[in-house]
Amino acid sequence: MDKGVYCLVFHNPACTVRIGALGEIAFRKGWHIYVGSALGSGGLKRLGRHIALATDKGKRPKWHVDYLLTSDAFPLRYAVFAVTSLRLECLVASALEGENVSCFGCSDCSCPSHLFYRKTDPAAEIREVFRCLQLTPVTKTINTPDAVPLSYEGSGNIGKHA
Repeated sequence: MDKGVYCLVFHNPACTVRIGALGEIAFRKGWHIYVGSALGSGGLKRLGRHIALATDKGKRPKWHVDYLLTSDAFPLRYAVFAVTSLRLECLVASALEGENVSCFGCSDCSCPSHLFYRKTDPAAEIREVFRCLQLTPVTKTINTPDAVPLSYEGSGNIGKHA
């Protein structure tokens, strides 16, 4: 299975969501980008797991991002991913920087956060960050009942949920 790096992109209203040990977090209306890696034995199947959790919402959250994926207030709109065996998650997070949720999704590194806020759709920005890191970005639109269809660039296999 291919390994890689990815960004999950949510479009949410102003809301408060309980995020495990981080507690209640107030989120501004807008777009949130979660940066993750898929370097384990399952590779990009991890991305498929996230998408399945966002559409099913029936499983118990384990990781910080799972709390967003299972929240009705945080619809997952699309994912941008690239195939790589390199550890680029923190470089992507560093390149995106800006307003973030402190300590979110970065318990295994020294980054301040892996969840970033934008007022407008960050698709072009994310693709540019990937290209600057010599990655070929692939965008996967998430088909949920409340999702607005988005155009996408590229195609790719992200496990059985592609």
